[in-house]
Parts: sequence; C-alpha cells; structure tokens
Amino acid sequence: MSTLKTNKIQHLTSGFNNIITHTDGAGTVNAAHCRAWIQFNTITTTTITASFNVSSLTDHGSGDTTITFTNAMSDANYSAVSSNAGNSSYYLISEVFSSGVPVAPSAGSFRMTTFRRADGANDDTAYVSVAVFR
Repeated sequence: MSTLKTNKIQHLTSGFNNIITHTDGAGTVNAAHCRAWIQFNTITTTTITASFNVSSLTDHGSGDTTITFTNAMSDANYSAVSSNAGNSSYYLISEVFSSGVPVAPSAGSFRMTTFRRADGANDDTAYVSVAVFR
C-alpha cells in the first residue's frame, strides 16, 4: 500500500480546496459539504471573528448583514444555516435570505437578519455563526 501526503487538493474548476466527489446514477457530482462558514459580531461594528471562504460583510443596519464569498458558489441553489447568541434577556432568531423583505441569494453573496423573537425588531448580536452547504 502507498501513502500520499499533500497539503492541498484543489478542484480544477471550482477554486475550492479539498473537494470530494462521488458518483451517482446521473454521473459524478461534487459532494455536498460546507463550502463557507463564518462567525461574526454585529455589536458596535460588524467584525469577522473567524471564517472560511468569506471575503467580507456589509452592515445594512441593526441585525441586517450581507455575507460575501471569496469564491462564489456555482449558483444560488445552496443552503445556509445559522445560529446566534446575544443578550440573555431575550431570544434572537437568525433568518437567512431575508431582511424584512425577502432578498434572493446570489452565487456571490446572501443577506440575513437577526431579530428579537419577542417583538420582531432587528437587533445586533455578539455571536452569529453561519455555514453554507452546496
């Protein structure tokens, strides 16, 4: 048995590293795994704490943020899941692909909101985490 040691495997066309593929009845397709993730803070200033494949954030006001990818997705048909933690006196909810009025995601970015469950008002939070799967 041979051993292959390398620091990086990169897909030829997508720009993503460590791409795993599998074959199904329709042919070879990329496996659905995390293509981007981010943890950020929107209290006072919008700041990226840690991320993968995220180039920037745009703050549109309280609890309203656009996340932009370093390497765009192949299309806008991805899934983003989020969680957050904030002030312990109320619960915050994250809503991906919306900012009061639904905003469709694009291959290069998506917009999301965090808001108070009690009254529905957008609100900033100290810890927002998002993972994107395609």
